[in-house]
Amino acid sequence: MRYLVLSDMHGNDEALKTVLRKVRRKRFDATLVLGDLVGYGAAPNQVVEAIRSLPGRVLVVRGNHDKVATGIDSGESFNQVALLAAQWTAQHLTPPNLRYVRDLAAGPREVDEGLAICHGAPIDEDKYLFSDRDAAAVFSSWQVPVTFFGHTHVTSVFSQEGRGIRVRQLVGERGEMELDPAHRYLVNPGSIGQPRDGDPRASYMTYDSRRRRVRWHRVEYPVAEAQERIRRAGLPAVLADRLAVGM
Repeated sequence: MRYLVLSDMHGNDEALKTVLRKVRRKRFDATLVLGDLVGYGAAPNQVVEAIRSLPGRVLVVRGNHDKVATGIDSGESFNQVALLAAQWTAQHLTPPNLRYVRDLAAGPREVDEGLAICHGAPIDEDKYLFSDRDAAAVFSSWQVPVTFFGHTHVTSVFSQEGRGIRVRQLVGERGEMELDPAHRYLVNPGSIGQPRDGDPRASYMTYDSRRRRVRWHRVEYPVAEAQERIRRAGLPAVLADRLAVGM
């Protein structure tokens, strides 16, 4: 099976459109969407409608910004900028798109045998996985061989190899790695709409489960257009500024 893996669009229509144009001629058995369709960016309806219009089998889980923007979560853990963006999003989503986002499934969600998706972590959809200690807490109670997750906006792989855990940040315009069937993996495709690894290019992955091969991709998109849309919307300027530096 061949999968397209997308995460953390965050209302950035310019970035998502660029990624979808990049892959439009490729064939996938399913598309996996790891949450946070909305929040931060100023094009929530366009992003939601693009995800709703994806062809074929599409599996989506909700993110923490999806929950706050639709009233499932209060957002009390958010900083002021994130909360303002979520409140703005709630006011601007159309009723059909609001219902769609509100009804997204909580992770983890089984995709196929040996493969699952979630937003934060399979043991807690809001948990951030940054370190080997974070990954160890998951591997101690989660047995699925390969899990794709988002939330941190950092393209990375955690693998349990014997008694140790290996952490790899994936950098560069593109690359690939094969997953050892003797190990278990937590794989983050990075963020399409708001990367935070110092690379402002939109990030996504593909996964071939037969060959156990993950490929990561970084794509330049019209950042200035996304920034201008945020400013015109009256959202906090920092949300536009950070897109240029990928932080």
